Amino acid sequence: MSKFIDSFRHKGLRRKLVQEVREKGITDDSVLEAMEKLPRHYFLDSSFVEFAYQDKAFPIGSGQTISQPYTVAFQTQLMRVEKGDKILEIGTGSGYQASVLHLMGAKVFSIERQKELFVKTKAFLENLNYRVKVFFGDGYKGLPAFAPFDKIIVTCGAPFVPEMLVEQLKPGGIMIIPVGDDVQTMISVEKNMDGSIVQKEHGAFRFVPMLEKKNDGKNNKLNY
Repeated sequence: MSKFIDSFRHKGLRRKLVQEVREKGITDDSVLEAMEKLPRHYFLDSSFVEFAYQDKAFPIGSGQTISQPYTVAFQTQLMRVEKGDKILEIGTGSGYQASVLHLMGAKVFSIERQKELFVKTKAFLENLNYRVKVFFGDGYKGLPAFAPFDKIIVTCGAPFVPEMLVEQLKPGGIMIIPVGDDVQTMISVEKNMDGSIVQKEHGAFRFVPMLEKKNDGKNNKLNY
């Protein structure tokens, strides 16, 4: 399949993209190295390969997008990923973010709410032989059966910080989540060893919305 050819041209375009992301302020070499290794054009329809190495988000169907490379790098850098980290991703999408984390040596568990996208991306990642565990489910609930996690990353705009996700963080863990409606504020939620929470803001971004959870009558909003 021609889509899975990674040519010298692709590699050159990728190096240029990574340099652009570096110049925008990303300093974590492990993030940049993973992005330089990962053929982003694999994650787009072959008709759109020319867009793969622009620092822009791009539609992937089901009303979702593959995130802007800078945004992927920014969120990943905020997580301070270490090899062997057990990471929960909310919003598998194209699988690009999960693949960056996989190449950084993380154990990745990812949830996708869109059934069509879940089926497509799960099969795609298996074809790449990337060891990412992909689940169809409600991102607001996380994966309690596999918790706790060292890190959690939310790749869609959430209306609030879901308490169930914070509960699934290990003491010492970090969650990166964009919170807001039309424009989101990137928030880091760090759980101290005593269980207390520290929240910091890291600027404005724009994401597709996190799909509303099934209303179970409980308020799962985390208040500070």
